Amino acid sequence: MGVFRPPIIRNASVLNRALFSKRYDIAAARVYDIKKVSEYRKSLEKSGDLLRQERVSSIVDDPAKDDPAAKGRKCLLLRPGISATAPTSWGEVIRQGAEKNELSLLPYTLELDYDYWTARDVLQSLLPEEFHDDIQSSFNTAGHVAHLNLRSHFLPYKHVLAQVLVDKNPAIKTVINKIDNVGTESEFRTFAYEVLAGPDDLNVEVREHNCTFKFDYSKVYWNSKLEGEHTRIVKSFQPGEVVCDAMAGIGPFAVPAGKKGVFVWANDMNPESFHYLQDSITRNKVRGPDLKQWLLTDGGTNLGCKVQQYVRPFNDDGRTFIRKAADSVLAASRKGERAVIQQKPKKGSRSKPQANPPPLEIPVPPTISHFVMNLPASAITFLPSYKGLYAGEEALFTPHTSTKLPLVHVHCFAVKSDDDTPKLDICERITEQLGIEMRLGDAEKDKEVFVHHVRNVAPAKSMFCATFRIPPEVAFAPREQL
Repeated sequence: MGVFRPPIIRNASVLNRALFSKRYDIAAARVYDIKKVSEYRKSLEKSGDLLRQERVSSIVDDPAKDDPAAKGRKCLLLRPGISATAPTSWGEVIRQGAEKNELSLLPYTLELDYDYWTARDVLQSLLPEEFHDDIQSSFNTAGHVAHLNLRSHFLPYKHVLAQVLVDKNPAIKTVINKIDNVGTESEFRTFAYEVLAGPDDLNVEVREHNCTFKFDYSKVYWNSKLEGEHTRIVKSFQPGEVVCDAMAGIGPFAVPAGKKGVFVWANDMNPESFHYLQDSITRNKVRGPDLKQWLLTDGGTNLGCKVQQYVRPFNDDGRTFIRKAADSVLAASRKGERAVIQQKPKKGSRSKPQANPPPLEIPVPPTISHFVMNLPASAITFLPSYKGLYAGEEALFTPHTSTKLPLVHVHCFAVKSDDDTPKLDICERITEQLGIEMRLGDAEKDKEVFVHHVRNVAPAKSMFCATFRIPPEVAFAPREQL
Protein backbone atom coordinates (compact mmCIF):
# COMPACT_ATOMS: atom_id res chain seq x y z
CA MET A 1 0.00 0.00 0.00
CA GLY A 2 3.07 2.28 0.10
CA VAL A 3 2.52 5.60 1.86
CA PHE A 4 -1.25 5.17 1.92
CA ARG A 5 -1.80 3.36 5.18
CA PRO A 6 -4.67 3.46 7.65
CA PRO A 7 -4.08 5.19 10.99
CA ILE A 8 -2.58 3.21 13.86
CA ILE A 9 -5.20 2.73 16.58
CA ARG A 10 -4.34 0.02 19.03
CA ASN A 11 -6.37 -2.00 21.56
CA ALA A 12 -9.67 -0.36 20.57
CA SER A 13 -12.81 -1.97 21.94
CA VAL A 14 -15.03 0.73 20.40
CA LEU A 15 -15.16 1.60 16.72
CA ASN A 16 -14.65 5.30 15.91
CA ARG A 17 -14.98 5.58 12.13
CA ALA A 18 -13.96 9.26 12.09
CA LEU A 19 -10.42 8.31 13.09
CA PHE A 20 -9.95 6.58 9.73
CA SER A 21 -10.21 9.77 7.66
CA LYS A 22 -6.80 10.72 6.26
CA ARG A 23 -5.57 13.37 3.83
CA TYR A 24 -2.56 12.92 1.55
CA ASP A 25 -0.86 15.76 -0.32
CA ILE A 26 0.13 14.64 -3.81
CA ALA A 27 0.25 16.21 -7.28
CA ALA A 28 -2.14 16.01 -10.22
CA ALA A 29 -1.61 16.67 -13.93
CA ARG A 30 -4.31 18.88 -15.45
CA VAL A 31 -5.05 17.76 -19.03
CA TYR A 32 -6.41 20.69 -21.04
CA ASP A 33 -7.71 18.67 -23.98
CA ILE A 34 -10.27 16.07 -22.86
CA LYS A 35 -9.44 14.00 -25.93
CA LYS A 36 -5.88 13.50 -24.70
CA VAL A 37 -6.76 12.17 -21.22
CA SER A 38 -6.60 8.53 -22.24
CA GLU A 39 -3.36 9.04 -24.14
CA TYR A 40 -1.63 10.73 -21.21
CA ARG A 41 -3.01 8.19 -18.74
CA LYS A 42 -1.40 5.36 -20.71
CA SER A 43 1.89 7.23 -21.09
CA LEU A 44 2.10 8.13 -17.39
CA GLU A 45 1.19 4.60 -16.41
CA LYS A 46 3.96 3.23 -18.63
CA SER A 47 6.49 5.70 -17.22
CA GLY A 48 5.52 4.82 -13.65
CA ASP A 49 4.43 8.36 -12.77
CA LEU A 50 0.68 7.66 -12.57
CA LEU A 51 -0.82 6.95 -9.16
CA ARG A 52 -1.54 3.24 -8.90
CA GLN A 53 -3.62 2.58 -5.81
CA GLU A 54 -6.28 -0.08 -5.31
CA ARG A 55 -9.82 1.28 -5.36
CA VAL A 56 -8.64 4.82 -6.23
CA SER A 57 -9.32 6.15 -9.72
CA SER A 58 -6.34 7.90 -11.28
CA ILE A 59 -8.72 10.15 -13.28
CA VAL A 60 -10.54 12.88 -11.31
CA ASP A 61 -12.49 16.04 -12.06
CA ASP A 62 -10.53 19.28 -12.19
CA PRO A 63 -10.74 20.74 -8.65
CA ALA A 64 -10.84 24.34 -9.98
CA LYS A 65 -14.61 24.61 -9.50
CA ASP A 66 -14.64 28.42 -9.74
CA ASP A 67 -13.09 28.38 -13.22
CA PRO A 68 -15.79 28.06 -15.92
CA ALA A 69 -13.16 26.60 -18.25
CA ALA A 70 -12.60 23.71 -15.82
CA LYS A 71 -16.08 22.31 -16.39
CA GLY A 72 -15.69 18.76 -17.75
CA ARG A 73 -11.90 18.96 -17.53
CA LYS A 74 -9.97 16.05 -16.01
CA CYS A 75 -6.81 15.62 -13.98
CA LEU A 76 -4.53 12.59 -13.63
CA LEU A 77 -3.30 11.77 -10.12
CA LEU A 78 0.44 11.27 -9.84
CA ARG A 79 2.48 9.01 -7.62
CA PRO A 80 3.85 10.29 -4.29
CA GLY A 81 7.25 11.89 -4.76
CA ILE A 82 6.19 14.12 -7.63
CA SER A 83 5.74 17.75 -6.58
CA ALA A 84 3.73 20.31 -8.52
CA THR A 85 6.27 23.01 -7.58
CA ALA A 86 9.48 21.00 -8.15
CA PRO A 87 10.08 20.38 -11.88
CA THR A 88 13.15 18.29 -10.98
CA SER A 89 10.71 15.59 -9.73
CA TRP A 90 8.87 15.44 -13.02
CA GLY A 91 9.32 12.61 -15.50
CA GLU A 92 9.85 13.01 -19.23
CA VAL A 93 6.15 12.61 -20.10
CA ILE A 94 5.18 15.38 -17.68
CA ARG A 95 7.96 17.74 -18.86
CA GLN A 96 7.08 17.32 -22.52
CA GLY A 97 3.36 17.78 -21.81
CA ALA A 98 4.08 20.97 -19.87
CA GLU A 99 6.32 22.32 -22.66
CA LYS A 100 3.50 21.76 -25.16
CA ASN A 101 1.03 23.49 -22.79
CA GLU A 102 -1.04 20.30 -22.81
CA LEU A 103 -0.44 19.63 -19.12
CA SER A 104 0.04 21.65 -15.98
CA LEU A 105 0.72 20.37 -12.48
CA LEU A 106 -1.20 21.40 -9.38
CA PRO A 107 -1.22 20.30 -5.72
CA TYR A 108 -3.97 17.82 -4.95
CA THR A 109 -5.33 16.55 -1.63
CA LEU A 110 -6.38 12.91 -1.73
CA GLU A 111 -8.91 12.11 1.00
CA LEU A 112 -9.44 8.54 2.16
CA ASP A 113 -12.02 7.76 4.83
CA TYR A 114 -13.36 4.73 6.68
CA ASP A 115 -15.29 3.54 3.63
CA TYR A 116 -12.06 3.19 1.67
CA TRP A 117 -10.18 0.84 3.98
CA THR A 118 -10.79 -2.91 3.80
CA ALA A 119 -11.97 -4.92 6.79
CA ARG A 120 -8.46 -6.26 7.24
CA ASP A 121 -6.98 -2.73 7.09
CA VAL A 122 -9.36 -1.58 9.81
CA LEU A 123 -8.85 -4.58 12.04
CA GLN A 124 -5.07 -4.36 11.77
CA SER A 125 -5.35 -0.76 12.92
CA LEU A 126 -7.65 -1.56 15.83
CA LEU A 127 -6.27 -4.83 17.20
CA PRO A 128 -2.99 -5.43 19.04
CA GLU A 129 -0.11 -6.05 16.66
CA GLU A 130 0.48 -9.57 17.96
CA PHE A 131 -3.01 -10.52 16.70
CA HIS A 132 -2.37 -9.52 13.09
CA ASP A 133 -1.35 -12.96 11.85
CA ASP A 134 -4.44 -14.47 13.45
CA ILE A 135 -7.14 -11.98 12.47
CA GLN A 136 -10.46 -13.75 12.05
CA SER A 137 -11.21 -12.56 8.56
CA SER A 138 -13.04 -15.75 7.59
CA PHE A 139 -16.41 -16.76 8.94
CA ASN A 140 -19.42 -18.90 8.14
CA THR A 141 -22.38 -17.19 6.55
CA ALA A 142 -26.01 -18.12 6.23
CA GLY A 143 -27.94 -15.53 4.29
CA HIS A 144 -27.60 -12.22 6.13
CA VAL A 145 -25.96 -13.85 9.20
CA ALA A 146 -22.23 -14.14 9.83
CA HIS A 147 -21.23 -16.77 12.39
CA LEU A 148 -17.96 -16.31 14.28
CA ASN A 149 -16.29 -18.80 16.57
CA LEU A 150 -13.91 -16.42 18.31
CA ARG A 151 -10.89 -17.61 20.22
CA SER A 152 -10.52 -16.27 23.74
CA HIS A 153 -7.93 -13.58 23.00
CA PHE A 154 -10.31 -11.91 20.52
CA LEU A 155 -13.23 -11.69 22.94
CA PRO A 156 -12.39 -8.19 24.31
CA TYR A 157 -12.68 -6.91 20.72
CA LYS A 158 -15.69 -8.99 19.63
CA HIS A 159 -18.08 -6.05 19.14
CA VAL A 160 -15.52 -4.13 17.08
CA LEU A 161 -14.89 -7.19 14.93
CA ALA A 162 -18.61 -7.68 14.40
CA GLN A 163 -19.31 -4.07 13.50
CA VAL A 164 -16.48 -4.02 10.95
CA LEU A 165 -17.87 -7.18 9.34
CA VAL A 166 -21.31 -5.57 9.01
CA ASP A 167 -19.81 -2.36 7.62
CA LYS A 168 -17.60 -4.09 5.07
CA ASN A 169 -19.95 -6.85 3.88
CA PRO A 170 -23.18 -5.38 2.47
CA ALA A 171 -24.95 -8.76 2.58
CA ILE A 172 -24.28 -9.19 6.31
CA LYS A 173 -26.84 -7.69 8.70
CA THR A 174 -26.32 -9.79 11.84
CA VAL A 175 -23.13 -11.16 13.42
CA ILE A 176 -23.27 -13.90 16.05
CA ASN A 177 -20.61 -15.68 18.09
CA LYS A 178 -20.76 -19.22 19.41
CA ILE A 179 -20.74 -19.29 23.23
CA ASP A 180 -18.40 -22.09 24.27
CA ASN A 181 -18.99 -21.89 28.00
CA VAL A 182 -22.75 -22.47 27.80
CA GLY A 183 -22.45 -26.08 26.73
CA THR A 184 -21.41 -28.34 23.90
CA GLU A 185 -23.20 -28.59 20.59
CA SER A 186 -26.50 -30.48 20.77
CA GLU A 187 -27.07 -33.79 19.02
CA PHE A 188 -28.69 -31.72 16.27
CA ARG A 189 -25.49 -29.66 15.78
CA THR A 190 -27.12 -26.45 16.97
CA PHE A 191 -25.27 -24.17 19.39
CA ALA A 192 -25.74 -21.38 21.91
CA TYR A 193 -24.85 -17.96 20.54
CA GLU A 194 -24.70 -14.26 21.33
CA VAL A 195 -25.55 -11.42 18.94
CA LEU A 196 -22.58 -9.09 18.47
CA ALA A 197 -24.03 -6.74 15.85
CA GLY A 198 -27.36 -6.20 14.13
CA PRO A 199 -30.81 -7.58 14.96
CA ASP A 200 -31.37 -10.96 16.60
CA ASP A 201 -32.92 -12.32 13.41
CA LEU A 202 -31.67 -15.72 12.30
CA ASN A 203 -34.43 -16.48 9.80
CA VAL A 204 -32.35 -16.64 6.64
CA GLU A 205 -32.56 -17.48 2.97
CA VAL A 206 -29.61 -18.97 1.09
CA ARG A 207 -29.00 -20.06 -2.49
CA GLU A 208 -26.85 -23.02 -3.42
CA HIS A 209 -26.72 -25.03 -6.65
CA ASN A 210 -29.70 -23.11 -8.05
CA CYS A 211 -31.74 -24.18 -5.04
CA THR A 212 -33.31 -21.92 -2.40
CA PHE A 213 -33.33 -22.79 1.29
CA LYS A 214 -35.19 -20.87 4.02
CA PHE A 215 -34.63 -21.74 7.68
CA ASP A 216 -33.98 -20.55 11.22
CA TYR A 217 -30.20 -20.78 11.57
CA SER A 218 -30.49 -21.15 15.35
CA LYS A 219 -32.47 -24.40 15.01
CA VAL A 220 -30.73 -26.34 12.24
CA TYR A 221 -27.24 -27.03 10.93
CA TRP A 222 -25.88 -25.17 7.93
CA ASN A 223 -22.27 -24.56 6.87
CA SER A 224 -21.55 -22.41 3.83
CA LYS A 225 -17.99 -23.81 3.68
CA LEU A 226 -19.37 -27.20 2.63
CA GLU A 227 -20.77 -26.01 -0.70
CA GLY A 228 -17.84 -27.57 -2.58
CA GLU A 229 -18.39 -30.89 -0.81
CA HIS A 230 -22.10 -30.78 -1.62
CA THR A 231 -21.17 -30.26 -5.28
CA ARG A 232 -18.59 -33.06 -5.30
CA ILE A 233 -20.94 -35.66 -3.83
CA VAL A 234 -24.01 -34.72 -5.88
CA LYS A 235 -21.88 -34.85 -9.04
CA SER A 236 -21.28 -38.57 -8.37
CA PHE A 237 -25.03 -39.33 -8.51
CA GLN A 238 -26.64 -40.37 -11.78
CA PRO A 239 -30.23 -39.53 -12.81
CA GLY A 240 -32.60 -42.40 -12.05
CA GLU A 241 -30.50 -43.76 -9.18
CA VAL A 242 -31.67 -43.91 -5.57
CA VAL A 243 -29.71 -42.11 -2.83
CA CYS A 244 -30.28 -42.50 0.90
CA ASP A 245 -29.27 -39.32 2.73
CA ALA A 246 -29.31 -40.54 6.33
CA MET A 247 -28.43 -37.22 7.98
CA ALA A 248 -29.93 -34.87 5.40
CA GLY A 249 -30.31 -31.69 7.43
CA ILE A 250 -32.39 -29.24 5.41
CA GLY A 251 -31.38 -30.90 2.14
CA PRO A 252 -28.10 -29.49 0.71
CA PHE A 253 -27.34 -32.91 -0.83
CA ALA A 254 -30.89 -34.18 -1.29
CA VAL A 255 -32.54 -31.22 -2.99
CA PRO A 256 -29.87 -30.61 -5.70
CA ALA A 257 -29.84 -34.37 -6.31
CA GLY A 258 -33.61 -34.31 -6.78
CA LYS A 259 -33.23 -31.45 -9.25
CA LYS A 260 -30.84 -33.70 -11.13
CA GLY A 261 -33.44 -36.46 -11.45
CA VAL A 262 -32.16 -38.64 -8.61
CA PHE A 263 -34.58 -40.41 -6.27
CA VAL A 264 -33.69 -39.46 -2.69
CA TRP A 265 -34.86 -40.92 0.60
CA ALA A 266 -33.84 -37.97 2.84
CA ASN A 267 -33.87 -38.25 6.62
CA ASP A 268 -33.00 -36.13 9.62
CA MET A 269 -33.64 -36.80 13.30
CA ASN A 270 -33.98 -33.11 14.19
CA PRO A 271 -37.71 -32.19 13.96
CA GLU A 272 -36.76 -28.64 12.96
CA SER A 273 -34.48 -29.90 10.18
CA PHE A 274 -37.27 -32.20 9.02
CA HIS A 275 -39.65 -29.22 8.91
CA TYR A 276 -37.27 -27.13 6.81
CA LEU A 277 -36.33 -30.15 4.68
CA GLN A 278 -40.00 -30.46 3.74
CA ASP A 279 -40.07 -26.76 2.94
CA SER A 280 -36.93 -27.07 0.79
CA ILE A 281 -38.41 -29.99 -1.12
CA THR A 282 -41.63 -28.09 -1.85
CA ARG A 283 -39.91 -24.77 -2.52
CA ASN A 284 -37.57 -26.34 -5.08
CA LYS A 285 -40.26 -28.52 -6.67
CA VAL A 286 -38.69 -31.90 -5.96
CA ARG A 287 -41.59 -33.07 -3.75
CA GLY A 288 -42.41 -36.74 -3.45
CA PRO A 289 -45.86 -38.35 -3.11
CA ASP A 290 -48.53 -37.08 -0.77
CA LEU A 291 -48.34 -39.86 1.82
CA LYS A 292 -51.84 -39.16 3.22
CA GLN A 293 -53.32 -39.39 -0.25
CA TRP A 294 -51.24 -42.52 -0.85
CA LEU A 295 -52.79 -44.23 2.19
CA LEU A 296 -56.29 -43.12 1.27
CA THR A 297 -55.95 -44.73 -2.15
CA ASP A 298 -55.10 -48.18 -0.90
CA GLY A 299 -51.34 -48.06 -1.18
CA GLY A 300 -51.33 -46.17 -4.43
CA THR A 301 -53.73 -48.36 -6.40
CA ASN A 302 -55.88 -45.42 -7.49
CA LEU A 303 -52.83 -43.29 -8.17
CA GLY A 304 -51.47 -45.77 -10.67
CA CYS A 305 -48.39 -46.33 -8.46
CA LYS A 306 -46.82 -43.10 -9.74
CA VAL A 307 -45.12 -40.27 -7.88
CA GLN A 308 -44.72 -36.73 -9.11
CA GLN A 309 -41.14 -35.96 -8.21
CA TYR A 310 -38.01 -37.28 -6.55
CA VAL A 311 -37.27 -36.43 -2.89
CA ARG A 312 -39.07 -38.02 0.09
CA PRO A 313 -38.52 -36.63 3.61
CA PHE A 314 -38.30 -38.69 6.81
CA ASN A 315 -37.81 -37.89 10.49
CA ASP A 316 -36.12 -40.88 12.08
CA ASP A 317 -32.97 -42.01 13.85
CA GLY A 318 -30.23 -42.51 11.27
CA ARG A 319 -29.28 -45.97 12.47
CA THR A 320 -32.72 -47.47 11.98
CA PHE A 321 -33.47 -45.37 8.90
CA ILE A 322 -30.58 -46.88 6.90
CA ARG A 323 -32.22 -50.33 6.97
CA LYS A 324 -35.74 -48.91 6.62
CA ALA A 325 -34.71 -47.01 3.50
CA ALA A 326 -33.32 -50.12 1.81
CA ASP A 327 -36.57 -52.00 2.53
CA SER A 328 -38.73 -49.02 1.51
CA VAL A 329 -36.96 -48.50 -1.81
CA LEU A 330 -37.28 -52.18 -2.69
CA ALA A 331 -40.98 -52.12 -1.80
CA ALA A 332 -41.54 -48.94 -3.86
CA SER A 333 -39.84 -50.52 -6.87
CA ARG A 334 -41.88 -53.70 -6.60
CA LYS A 335 -45.09 -51.63 -6.42
CA GLY A 336 -44.12 -49.97 -9.68
CA GLU A 337 -43.65 -46.48 -8.27
CA ARG A 338 -42.10 -44.06 -10.71
CA ALA A 339 -41.56 -40.40 -11.42
CA VAL A 340 -43.81 -38.96 -14.08
CA ILE A 341 -42.28 -36.05 -15.98
CA GLN A 342 -44.40 -34.06 -18.42
CA GLN A 343 -42.31 -33.44 -21.52
CA LYS A 344 -42.52 -30.19 -23.44
CA PRO A 345 -43.84 -30.42 -27.00
CA LYS A 346 -41.42 -29.91 -29.84
CA LYS A 347 -41.81 -26.72 -31.82
CA GLY A 348 -43.80 -27.11 -34.99
CA SER A 349 -45.01 -24.83 -37.72
CA ARG A 350 -47.98 -22.52 -37.18
CA SER A 351 -50.08 -24.55 -39.60
CA LYS A 352 -49.14 -27.88 -37.98
CA PRO A 353 -48.59 -27.52 -34.21
CA GLN A 354 -47.01 -30.51 -32.50
CA ALA A 355 -49.11 -32.63 -30.14
CA ASN A 356 -48.06 -32.95 -26.52
CA PRO A 357 -45.73 -35.93 -26.16
CA PRO A 358 -46.61 -38.61 -23.61
CA PRO A 359 -45.14 -38.09 -20.14
CA LEU A 360 -41.77 -39.62 -19.39
CA GLU A 361 -42.02 -42.30 -16.71
CA ILE A 362 -38.90 -43.15 -14.68
CA PRO A 363 -39.26 -46.21 -12.42
CA VAL A 364 -37.81 -46.35 -8.93
CA PRO A 365 -34.99 -48.94 -9.07
CA PRO A 366 -35.01 -51.71 -6.46
CA THR A 367 -31.70 -50.85 -4.80
CA ILE A 368 -29.93 -47.84 -3.32
CA SER A 369 -26.83 -46.67 -5.19
CA HIS A 370 -25.41 -44.24 -2.59
CA PHE A 371 -25.68 -43.64 1.13
CA VAL A 372 -24.65 -40.20 2.40
CA MET A 373 -23.75 -39.80 6.09
CA ASN A 374 -22.86 -36.19 6.78
CA LEU A 375 -22.56 -36.26 10.57
CA PRO A 376 -18.77 -36.08 10.94
CA ALA A 377 -18.66 -36.19 14.74
CA SER A 378 -20.27 -39.64 14.92
CA ALA A 379 -21.34 -41.00 11.50
CA ILE A 380 -18.73 -43.79 11.54
CA THR A 381 -20.43 -45.28 14.60
CA PHE A 382 -23.58 -45.76 12.48
CA LEU A 383 -21.83 -48.23 10.14
CA PRO A 384 -23.03 -51.36 11.97
CA SER A 385 -26.46 -50.51 10.52
CA TYR A 386 -25.25 -51.86 7.17
CA LYS A 387 -24.85 -55.38 8.53
CA GLY A 388 -27.63 -57.35 6.92
CA LEU A 389 -28.79 -54.39 4.82
CA TYR A 390 -29.75 -56.70 1.94
CA ALA A 391 -29.94 -60.01 3.79
CA GLY A 392 -31.62 -62.58 1.55
CA GLU A 393 -31.57 -60.24 -1.47
CA GLU A 394 -28.35 -61.43 -3.10
CA ALA A 395 -30.18 -61.92 -6.41
CA LEU A 396 -30.49 -58.14 -6.81
CA PHE A 397 -26.72 -57.66 -7.19
CA THR A 398 -23.72 -58.94 -9.07
CA PRO A 399 -23.02 -61.57 -10.22
CA HIS A 400 -26.77 -62.18 -10.68
CA THR A 401 -27.32 -58.70 -12.18
CA SER A 402 -25.12 -55.79 -13.25
CA THR A 403 -26.01 -53.83 -10.09
CA LYS A 404 -23.21 -53.17 -7.63
CA LEU A 405 -23.64 -52.91 -3.88
CA PRO A 406 -24.14 -49.32 -2.64
CA LEU A 407 -21.39 -46.79 -2.16
CA VAL A 408 -21.24 -45.23 1.30
CA HIS A 409 -19.98 -41.66 1.74
CA VAL A 410 -19.31 -41.20 5.45
CA HIS A 411 -18.00 -37.87 6.75
CA CYS A 412 -15.73 -37.83 9.77
CA PHE A 413 -13.13 -35.83 11.67
CA ALA A 414 -9.50 -36.82 12.11
CA VAL A 415 -6.20 -35.28 13.13
CA LYS A 416 -4.72 -32.82 10.65
CA SER A 417 -1.57 -34.17 9.01
CA ASP A 418 0.51 -33.86 5.84
CA ASP A 419 0.83 -37.65 5.50
CA ASP A 420 -1.64 -40.54 5.35
CA THR A 421 -1.89 -40.94 9.13
CA PRO A 422 -5.48 -39.60 9.41
CA LYS A 423 -6.63 -41.61 6.38
CA LEU A 424 -5.19 -44.82 7.79
CA ASP A 425 -6.81 -44.03 11.14
CA ILE A 426 -10.19 -43.60 9.41
CA CYS A 427 -9.82 -46.98 7.69
CA GLU A 428 -9.08 -48.59 11.07
CA ARG A 429 -12.21 -47.03 12.56
CA ILE A 430 -14.33 -48.26 9.63
CA THR A 431 -12.82 -51.73 10.04
CA GLU A 432 -13.73 -51.75 13.72
CA GLN A 433 -17.35 -50.78 13.05
CA LEU A 434 -17.94 -53.16 10.12
CA GLY A 435 -15.99 -56.10 11.51
CA ILE A 436 -14.31 -56.46 8.09
CA GLU A 437 -10.77 -55.29 7.35
CA MET A 438 -10.92 -52.21 5.12
CA ARG A 439 -7.78 -50.82 3.48
CA LEU A 440 -6.93 -47.37 2.12
CA GLY A 441 -7.26 -47.33 -1.66
CA ASP A 442 -9.86 -47.23 -4.44
CA ALA A 443 -13.55 -47.27 -3.47
CA GLU A 444 -14.33 -49.40 -6.54
CA LYS A 445 -12.08 -52.18 -5.31
CA ASP A 446 -13.19 -54.82 -2.84
CA LYS A 447 -12.75 -53.78 0.80
CA GLU A 448 -10.88 -50.58 -0.10
CA VAL A 449 -11.69 -47.05 1.07
CA PHE A 450 -11.05 -43.80 -0.74
CA VAL A 451 -10.57 -40.96 1.77
CA HIS A 452 -11.06 -37.39 0.54
CA HIS A 453 -9.88 -34.36 2.52
CA VAL A 454 -12.82 -31.95 2.74
CA ARG A 455 -11.46 -29.03 4.77
CA ASN A 456 -9.51 -28.01 7.86
CA VAL A 457 -11.81 -27.18 10.76
CA ALA A 458 -9.24 -26.33 13.48
CA PRO A 459 -5.45 -25.99 13.78
CA ALA A 460 -5.11 -29.74 14.49
CA LYS A 461 -8.39 -31.09 13.08
CA SER A 462 -9.64 -31.83 9.56
CA MET A 463 -12.86 -33.10 8.01
CA PHE A 464 -12.73 -36.05 5.62
CA CYS A 465 -15.14 -38.11 3.55
CA ALA A 466 -14.52 -41.86 3.35
CA THR A 467 -16.12 -43.65 0.40
CA PHE A 468 -16.38 -47.43 0.01
CA ARG A 469 -18.68 -50.09 -1.38
CA ILE A 470 -20.47 -52.15 1.24
CA PRO A 471 -18.68 -55.53 1.30
CA PRO A 472 -20.91 -58.56 0.48
CA GLU A 473 -19.99 -60.09 3.86
CA VAL A 474 -21.64 -57.04 5.48
CA ALA A 475 -24.60 -56.44 3.15
CA PHE A 476 -25.75 -60.08 3.07
CA ALA A 477 -25.02 -60.94 6.70
CA PRO A 478 -27.95 -61.99 8.91
CA ARG A 479 -29.65 -58.94 10.40
CA GLU A 480 -29.03 -58.26 14.04
CA GLN A 481 -30.97 -56.04 16.43
CA LEU A 482 -29.39 -52.56 16.52
